[in-house]
Amino acid sequence: MADNEQKAQQLIAEAEKKLNSSRTFLGSLFGGSSKVEDAVECYQRAGNLFKMAKKWGSAGQAYTEAALLHLKAGNRHDAATNYVDAAHCFKKSDLNEAVKCLLKVIEIYTDMGRFTMAAKQHQSIAEMYETEFVDYERAIHHYQLAADYFRGEESNASANKCMLKVAQYSAQLENYPKAIQIYEEIAQSSLDSSLLKYSVKEYFFRAALCHMCVDMLDASRAVLRYIELYPAFQDSREFTLLRVLMDHIEEQNADGFTEAVKDYDSISRLDQWYTTILLRIKKQVNENPDLR
Repeated sequence: MADNEQKAQQLIAEAEKKLNSSRTFLGSLFGGSSKVEDAVECYQRAGNLFKMAKKWGSAGQAYTEAALLHLKAGNRHDAATNYVDAAHCFKKSDLNEAVKCLLKVIEIYTDMGRFTMAAKQHQSIAEMYETEFVDYERAIHHYQLAADYFRGEESNASANKCMLKVAQYSAQLENYPKAIQIYEEIAQSSLDSSLLKYSVKEYFFRAALCHMCVDMLDASRAVLRYIELYPAFQDSREFTLLRVLMDHIEEQNADGFTEAVKDYDSISRLDQWYTTILLRIKKQVNENPDLR
């Protein structure tokens, strides 16, 4: 590993030497552009060797230098590729630098009109904010941008996938109206698809739970509207649970509420999002003496 790092450092020195010589008057006359190309190759090889040595920050910096040279030469696609390589390395050492590199990639791809590629990079940034930074506001921002780009390129399935993330984290941040709007829109757009229709009950279920966090009367009205739009929803376990939970809330029966959730969870495992939202709804039973 140490040998790889030493070789990488030698290549960095060689790249800098070639660049310095290309900037002289004689160097510009005799193969200046070829020396820049050689320097790019040195930086890329150095990046590979630093990766092998697990020197992630140094690898990221080497790929970044190669990207900058590609940009100056007008090789935008190659520059984007090197910035992506740099981002992958920085993810292991400096998340902020990784984001900066991916933002550069997005800038290049949007300038080239490659919006699907730009969308994928926004999605990558969103995933970093989601899992590494745990910054849901910024994750929402980049998922929204990714969805907009995907939608513009008619990649509706990818756009919906991103928007479902926006809805998930909007609800967690207690922006229930936004979450409800997204779940309802995606549910309704899925009704006419034989492949997507199976997910409609889940989207309506999530939207109904968000309604319950805000206003029980609105939640009841929403559920009736969902049944009109999708009659099969009334035969689902999700609808049955909603009806039971609403009854327990009206009766201010917190224990019954808990048992109903446990029974459902024993058959259909509830993830962390459901657990969080249901606990917020249950809290209303204890805090509000009259929910009718």
